[in-house]
Amino acid sequence: MKRMKSYSLVLGASFVSVLFVVMLISLVYTPHPPNEMNIRERLQAPSVRHWLGTDNFGRDILSRVMVGSQTAFEVGAVSVAIGLLGGFLVGTLAGYMGRWVDELLMRATDALLAFPGILLALLLVSISKPSLFQTMLAIGILSIPSFARVIRSGVLQHKEADYVKAARGLGAGHANLIFVQIAPNIASSVVTTAALSFSTAILIEAALSYLGLGVQPPDPSWGRMLNEAQSYLAKAPWFTLAPGLLITLTVLGFNLLGDGIRDLRDKKS
Repeated sequence: MKRMKSYSLVLGASFVSVLFVVMLISLVYTPHPPNEMNIRERLQAPSVRHWLGTDNFGRDILSRVMVGSQTAFEVGAVSVAIGLLGGFLVGTLAGYMGRWVDELLMRATDALLAFPGILLALLLVSISKPSLFQTMLAIGILSIPSFARVIRSGVLQHKEADYVKAARGLGAGHANLIFVQIAPNIASSVVTTAALSFSTAILIEAALSYLGLGVQPPDPSWGRMLNEAQSYLAKAPWFTLAPGLLITLTVLGFNLLGDGIRDLRDKKS
């Protein structure tokens, strides 16, 4: 069992690291310009010139999935940052203040959780013109309840601990108690939630882009690439392989990483 737990952490970290390196490389180099069209080379099978083939506009698929990784990591990072900031505010206030503040904030998060995530994301994105910013904001709002619940639970668990009572007795203020005494002790739980939320953000972004409500053309997105490829499944099956596989590996990698961090935390505790 311990070996399986370590495998989750190692495999997850390996997947994420490889994809992160691909993203960094795409910032400075791609085999071809990702948006360059060449109708004469449309729907070509994988070859020495185009390692993953070309799409319906003759664009190099390898270059586009590499640049698409930038979108995936940007959406994940910004969405998680929004969710963490909002969740920390809500969860800390609810857990630390308690009473009616806790009741009010938790009922608000319950109301947000009552809506299916993808439907709420569709609603938030469709309110205004679809864009990458709208997508990140919507996914970030959706992730607030997850962070809020984890942080509230951690604050409730630690705020009556002996070391917090000792710090309070020595005259420590609320800010010191929250940020110095309590926050470091719930950091591992927050990191685990962040890893899992990262994978969810990438999956929702791919779904929104597939539906035309996320990243707008001609910018590459794995979800939009799947949408463009669906009409050519029989003629050019390689068109769907790369973006579909990358979505799967990225989501799997962050899930394994989150599970590995959680298991490591549980082992230490």
